[in-house]
Amino acid sequence: MLRVSGLKLSIEDDSAKLASILLKKLGISQEDLMNYKIFKKSVDARQRDSMIFFNYTVDTALKNEEAVLKRLYGRGVAATPDMKYVYVCSGLEKLKSRPIILGSGPAGLFAGMVLSEMGYRPLLLERGADVDTRAVAVRQFMNKGELDTECNIQFGEGGAGTFSDGKLTTLIRDTRCRKVLEEMVLAGAPAEILYLNKPHVGTDNLRTVVKNLREKIIRLGGEIRFNSRVTDIDIVLNRVAGIVVNNLEKISADVLLIAPGHSARDTFEMLHKRNVPMSPKPFSIGVRIEHRQELIDQAQYKRFAGHEKLGPADYKLAYRASNGRSAYTFCMCPGGEVVPATSEEGCVVTNGMSLYARSAPNANSALLVGVGPGDFGSSHPLAGIEFQRRWERLAFALGGGNYNAPAQLVGDYLAGRASTGFGDVTPSYRRAVRPANLEDCLPPYVLETLREALPELDKKLRGFAAPDAVLTGVETRSSSPVRISRGEKLEAGIGGLYPAGEGAGYAGGIISSAVDGIKAAEAIVSKYSPLG
Repeated sequence: MLRVSGLKLSIEDDSAKLASILLKKLGISQEDLMNYKIFKKSVDARQRDSMIFFNYTVDTALKNEEAVLKRLYGRGVAATPDMKYVYVCSGLEKLKSRPIILGSGPAGLFAGMVLSEMGYRPLLLERGADVDTRAVAVRQFMNKGELDTECNIQFGEGGAGTFSDGKLTTLIRDTRCRKVLEEMVLAGAPAEILYLNKPHVGTDNLRTVVKNLREKIIRLGGEIRFNSRVTDIDIVLNRVAGIVVNNLEKISADVLLIAPGHSARDTFEMLHKRNVPMSPKPFSIGVRIEHRQELIDQAQYKRFAGHEKLGPADYKLAYRASNGRSAYTFCMCPGGEVVPATSEEGCVVTNGMSLYARSAPNANSALLVGVGPGDFGSSHPLAGIEFQRRWERLAFALGGGNYNAPAQLVGDYLAGRASTGFGDVTPSYRRAVRPANLEDCLPPYVLETLREALPELDKKLRGFAAPDAVLTGVETRSSSPVRISRGEKLEAGIGGLYPAGEGAGYAGGIISSAVDGIKAAEAIVSKYSPLG
């Protein structure tokens, strides 16, 4: 097939017109076109005052591809690359027991899938519950403030990404990304994620997807156990010898893939006690900023706001402040809600979530400032965790001590005064919000950076710093505060121990975490042969 890029339709064009544009670009007749399918589709709103366009890249089969390729190569036409996933060859070293995977987030699930596909029959251990039980626990917390510290928005089947927008955008360029997307479609995700420039699944669809991924792993010979927290690792002569589950059950193991997620603080503490090499890692903290979705639509799409072909608009903004720190938006959720995402008692943590339809009245995004080991007050490998806890506990107290969140109007924040109520934007945080002054739960340099950034970001997106926009605190779990060291072959300096995913410090988001899990699985496969 040939990959043809640079095809453009206006928002007012019928999608059927794509075929005629393709024929014109290739200079061929209808009879020469066998078939085509969309490989990539993106929105081009740069001329939104006059028109909005869709850009397409398509893969097409022709009767005489060689001649067309020779004539048009380099002008938006190329041979379609082979994107089929290639499995690595098995190694020769014998396993004494089946590989064990800690965590069933994207890294753990996709590591488990590849190992299962290759006959290694892995055992996945998840500290939280299956996704249906987990959904009940999350609703219980949102509605009544009853936190289950083992089963919540952070912990449970599918990992933290299950209760998010399900965004599948990534900055990495890795052929394994296609494997992840294709497996998700087979598991029930919308087929459009294979070609949309900014694909998302929605937390409602993700619950189905992770269940089907689990069933596939089991069908291929793997096993998944829920409510099974790895509480210790037995290390003998600098290699993994076994694990302890729930402080009771001992399981022999010579290969352990750890994909714990960025909030598994007790797991990081256990690994540190076992002298697993790790270091503090930069991350970001800040707030969720919330607007009416219609304001974002109007700013991004002008007269085309609300058009049936567009859906709710998103944004991505950044600004470098005079103090040298950067403020930026992250995990933007169109038509979504701000959710309580703590996993520890006495802490308030916020995150964003939306369903596939993205039909809620508000848009929200993290508005963050980067922090690093120099801000943590200690060189201890786990200093970033204590840094997070400090601001989460202050937010808990400021919200009233019942998992309600402190919130402040942008206008009040910029004026340096506490809020006493809310205006045009009704906060969506599911527990409740308490009007407050966020200066009482964020570091001074973060406050300073955000105060300088908001008016500048408003110049990039009109209305971003609207006085009635709502800031809800605090967001501290943007990425892992820890990086577990690993070498070229992905082992952690301890034989048989393979850190992977976002929690281990090697990814950021669903796709990159899943890809890193696949890489770790490949490293295991390359070294060991399957159990007989």
